[in-house]
Amino acid sequence: MAILLFAFPSLSFADAVVGDMIITLGENLSEQQKQALLNEMNATGEDQIITVSNKEEHQYLGNYIPKATIGTKAISSTSITIEKAGSGLEVSTKNINWVTDEMYLNALMTAGLKDASIYVTAPFEVSGTAALTGLIKAYEISSDEVIPEDVKQVANEELVTTAKLGDEVGAENAAALMAKIKDEIAKNGVPETEADLRALIENAANELGITLTEEDINNLINLFNKMKELNIDWNQVGQQLDQAKDQISNFLNSEEGQTFLQQVKEFFIALWDAIISIFTNSEQNAA
Repeated sequence: MAILLFAFPSLSFADAVVGDMIITLGENLSEQQKQALLNEMNATGEDQIITVSNKEEHQYLGNYIPKATIGTKAISSTSITIEKAGSGLEVSTKNINWVTDEMYLNALMTAGLKDASIYVTAPFEVSGTAALTGLIKAYEISSDEVIPEDVKQVANEELVTTAKLGDEVGAENAAALMAKIKDEIAKNGVPETEADLRALIENAANELGITLTEEDINNLINLFNKMKELNIDWNQVGQQLDQAKDQISNFLNSEEGQTFLQQVKEFFIALWDAIISIFTNSEQNAA
């Protein structure tokens, strides 16, 4: 199981600059594993390293997934690197087998993160659910911004809800649906009634060609009702979604992107078509 973060940071906002990196390491890693992960992240002696515990995993995930799934050891690790204002969020992972890059991206947007490069890794395959909390707290250290506890809880719930939905409809489809719903809310505001929210979810799913069960719809309604009660900056969420769209488009049009398309054509097309449809469908509907 992935890890989450809690520590007593020494880095202050005044010290944090573009390029600074904060690393979280699970306390149950062996010394050899820790060193291997630090080498993988290109860590330096100037990077702040925070140790996290399994107890903290249960604090943030205990309401959403079984204790047995969370496990008894904190293993996976994360890094967050501060980027220049307006650069958006970028996420990459290694040895994470349940939570996708796009799922992290969506949940981090809900929590209010912006302008950072995110990396999640482990010495062997893990689900990746609990890493979100580590990233959120690392962001708090780097930006000196306190994210409310209820927002952290909802972001963790979103990650688990999306991952579970991904088991039914496909991980890429689940992440694309979540992003499309948020994009609609960012543009048009939060639906005032449950009926309007249901219609938004159903319409987004239909536009993406995703079939949801009644339980799926109810789970999403419950999640977004909780978001309605929070002071989420939906304008910022929309801006981060636009940044993600630009990053995808730039990559697809690059020489690197074209080469990659040839190498893993079927997988890549399925992955990015689901995400890009969030934006292209919106543009077509507005035409």
